Parts: sequence; structure tokens; C-alpha cells
Amino acid sequence: MADFAPLDETITLDALDCDPFPIYRRLRAEAPVCRVKATGRTFLTRAADTKYVKDNPKLFSSDDPNTPMKRAFWAHTLMRKDGAAHQRERMAMAPAFAARVIRDEWVPRYQQIAEEYIGRLPRGEVVDFFNLVSGAYAARGLAVLLGMEEASDEHMMEWSQALIEGAGNFGWRDAPFERADRANEAIHTLLDSLQGRHRVAPNNSAFSVMLNAEDPIPEKQIYANIKIAIGGGINEPRDAINTTLFGLLTNPEQLAVVKRNGDWDMAFEEGIRWVAPISVSSRLVTEDTEIQGCLIPKGDTVMTIQASANRDEEVVENGEVFDVYRAKAPHQSFGNGPHFCQGMHVARRAVAQIFLPVLFDRFPNLSLPDPSAVVWKGFGFRGPVTLPILLA
Repeated sequence: MADFAPLDETITLDALDCDPFPIYRRLRAEAPVCRVKATGRTFLTRAADTKYVKDNPKLFSSDDPNTPMKRAFWAHTLMRKDGAAHQRERMAMAPAFAARVIRDEWVPRYQQIAEEYIGRLPRGEVVDFFNLVSGAYAARGLAVLLGMEEASDEHMMEWSQALIEGAGNFGWRDAPFERADRANEAIHTLLDSLQGRHRVAPNNSAFSVMLNAEDPIPEKQIYANIKIAIGGGINEPRDAINTTLFGLLTNPEQLAVVKRNGDWDMAFEEGIRWVAPISVSSRLVTEDTEIQGCLIPKGDTVMTIQASANRDEEVVENGEVFDVYRAKAPHQSFGNGPHFCQGMHVARRAVAQIFLPVLFDRFPNLSLPDPSAVVWKGFGFRGPVTLPILLA
């Protein structure tokens, strides 16, 4: 019989939050399947293993009872469901993400928002993109797509951060859950107030299509779906923008070629490969199995580290480096299997085809005056939390 995976008692949550990549690099080389005591989970850091788990939901269930997500979101969300239950809730929002709706409704709105938000930026000044630009742009676009335009950018950003910090609260600390509780209360109050408008005038927003479906899912799950979208739909494009900008501005030769050729899609894909905005996922093991010769017992929780998989030496050469023009390197930042990111096509268009071209058209010489001033944070969700950029 295979042995259990090695146990690491040295890795801390604070170290993972500060800079997990040296830890992942060590684990890929020494213990690609490793029980990490601080998280109570078995880390999988190689690309083949993370993909294998996501592609086999019967053996690796999303219904992990030990995740903080249920507590943080006040609901058993579709992110923690499998099979028909997951599919029913996922499909409830699907009309809002149809290709025609994205093309005809959301792309023009995101274009309008990008031009407005970038157009009001002060030329010749240094601004923190995290606080002023990228999050607000993502928040306003998502508010439109979800059908909750009445929410301010500030509220959307606070709710998103509160929910994702609660969902990633693997230390089960009180403060993140208290912050998430306040977000839940505010979101529920707003959605209660919006039901009448959407029932009187149905539209293609996610809230409207779920409310007005012929066979709607329960209201609690409609609200949970909206909260899941808020949690992931702001931080992912926000962090993708900020990470891609950092990569480009610290590699001016690459930026020059990207601008000349209009290779914004390639820059975006490299940005989210290099630093995956949603970095980890948990799965519950439903029967005894083996990975990399290690016994993974039934009832264990494995954590697929897509942030590590994206830099796996077996998949990508020199993956620690941002390189738009590297040989094509597949990444797992949008997930795979039944739970792949539903907002993937919106995010690609919103960031790569709209925001970045509009930004560099208005500020062709913008720069990063002090790369050392950029602060990165996050284990479950990762990106720069300060990004001071000179607008020129």
C-alpha cells in the first residue's frame, strides 16, 4: 500500500499570503503531493495532477464540507456542488453569458465604461490603479451584467473583497467572517429591492434571467449565484489588469511589440498564467486513491494549486518569468472540468480587447516609476494590492 503524502509543518498561511511561489517551486521539486498542516489540505502543485483532479468530479467532489465558503456566503453555493445540482444552478445564469448577449450588450457597455473611467484619469500624475481604476472598472461592468447597477463601485468592490476573504479564510478567523456577514446583509437588502424592477421589465442581466426563468431555482440560490459572481467577477479582471500591466511595464521591450502588433490578448493570457488571479481550489476525495504514488484517503481534502501548475517546469519553460512571446503555454487560470469559469469570455473581452487598448491609446507612455512600491498579496486570490502608475 502506498504511503501518505509527506506532512509539512513549516509552511504558514502568512507566508502563502505574502509570496507563495518559492514554496510552490520547492514543493514541485521535492513533494508535489504534500499535506500542509496550516491549511488542513493536501497540496497538488503539478499541472498534470491539478488537471486530473478537476477533470474527475466523481472522485474529487466540489462538495467540500470543510471549506469556509458556506459560512462566508451564507449558502451552499454552486461552487460546492456536483453533477445535476451544479449544472442546474450554473445554467440558471447561462443566458446572461450567451455569445450574442456578450457581443451585443456587455461589450458595448464595457467599452463605454472603459472610455469614461480612463477618460477621467489625470494626465501627468501617479495614481494607484488598484484603488482608483481597475477595480472600479470591473465593478461597474459587473454591476451592469448582474442587473444591480444601483450598487456603487465602492460597495461592489467592498462586497467582493469581503466575500473572497471570507471564502479564503482557511484559518477560520472571526474578522473575515464578520466582514463577509456585513456584505451578505447589504447584498440581500439590495437584491430584495431590485426584484420588482426586474419582474416588470425583464432583461438579459443575470439577476433578471434567474428571476424570470420558467422554472427558477430557489431565491436563496439565486442570491448565492449573484454573490459568487460578485466574489469572482471583480477580483479576477481587476487582478488580471494589474498583473498584466505590471508585467508589461517592467518589460518595456515586450510592451513595445505588444503595442505595435495589438497583441493584447496574448499579454492578458500571459498575465493570468504568470499570476493566476484565482490561485487555488479545494476538492473532497470520495474514495481512497493515489496521486504521484501517495495515498490520498477518502475524506481528505486536496487543494489544486493552479498558480503553481501554471509555472510547472514540465509544462512551461522558465515559467517564473513574464514573457508574452514565449512558446504557447497552456494555463489553468480559468479552471477546467465542469467548474470552468463561466465569465471567461467576458473577462477576456473586458480586459484584453477593451480596457488595455483604451488605456494605452489615451496614455501611450504610462510607466511604473517604482516597481518596488508594488505590493502583492494573496493565497487563494492573488494580485497587486498597490500599483502606482504614472499616467503619460
